[in-house]
Amino acid sequence: TVQVNRLAQWAREGLLCIGDAAHAMSPVGGVGINLAIQDAVAAANRLHNEFGPRGPALAALADVQRRRDFPTRLTQRFQVLVQNNILQRVLEEDPGAAGRPMRPPFAARLLGRYRLLRRIPARLIGMGARPEHIASPAVAA
Repeated sequence: TVQVNRLAQWAREGLLCIGDAAHAMSPVGGVGINLAIQDAVAAANRLHNEFGPRGPALAALADVQRRRDFPTRLTQRFQVLVQNNILQRVLEEDPGAAGRPMRPPFAARLLGRYRLLRRIPARLIGMGARPEHIASPAVAA
């Protein structure tokens, strides 16, 4: 069973869920690991100074969700859009129906015709909606 969902709250005192633990992704585009790594980088950037005897404060953990929620929602919407409007249609279409060959969906034809448009899904799949970069003091040094 394929699910696309996410936790309402990624954090509790002493616990932060990221990646698949926080949001289930569809295999469409193979972006689940990208989001998980970006979640981890965002968590490291936000929490690297928060570890002490008591661990990070709940507010600091919640900051990670606030930062990563938008790219997660956008990516999941993109996955559902592709699934419902491209993949499902192709999988349900009868290739021998009325003696006509299967025709690619309009979006796929546009991407095939205009090279520049191919950059948009490639960027969303490869980099995500909000790319994360390591920003800890160790990197700056």
